[in-house]
Amino acid sequence: MKKRMNENMKLSEALENFVSTNKLQKGLDKVNVKDVWNEQMGPGIVKYTTAIKLEGNTLFVQLSSSVLREELSYGREKIIKMLNEALKKDLISKLVLR
Repeated sequence: MKKRMNENMKLSEALENFVSTNKLQKGLDKVNVKDVWNEQMGPGIVKYTTAIKLEGNTLFVQLSSSVLREELSYGREKIIKMLNEALKKDLISKLVLR
């Protein structure tokens, strides 16, 4: 069994250590993006969202309404800025609506 690095380490520090050691941040970012989309866009848009996928720094969002897709395409930059602020980091640089 490995020896502990610090007996008095905070839980948040231990979790950050675990995430960075096991390279889990990309997977956590993918989950966080879905949660933030649902939280920020509201139930009216979430109802028509069929898939959300983060690849690199591009967010792919599949919508079942072509009218909604067209409306959202006018506000892409605002949506990207809003999502990045909610994520507290510049994770998304491009939004693709399908």
